[in-house]
Amino acid sequence: MILVVDDSKAMRMIVKRSLRAAGIEPDKIDEAEDGSEGFQKATSQDYDCIFCDWNMPRMSGIEFLKALRESGKSTRFVMVTSIATPDIKETGISAGAAAVIGKPFSPDDIKTALGL
Repeated sequence: MILVVDDSKAMRMIVKRSLRAAGIEPDKIDEAEDGSEGFQKATSQDYDCIFCDWNMPRMSGIEFLKALRESGKSTRFVMVTSIATPDIKETGISAGAAAVIGKPFSPDDIKTALGL
């Protein structure tokens, strides 16, 4: 199962479409509207990977990632951001993200982030 976390419904749809293009079955994709909902889902069930936006209300992606790691979960986590500067990438990787990909991204970027 893959969890897609983004406060923008349109962006969740784009990520889900890219996941399907990478070969992920639609019934293997779950979604959450922000980091808080994502954290609740990610700590109550197991996911193979989480794709998460960086900037969101209530709980940002980096706050979600840090809380997830503090909870003991080591789920593969991919941060998605429109500000993919070297500093942002380093912050995400240091916090435990497997990858930080910039928007816009391609299905190949998604496949690479999945480790496919």
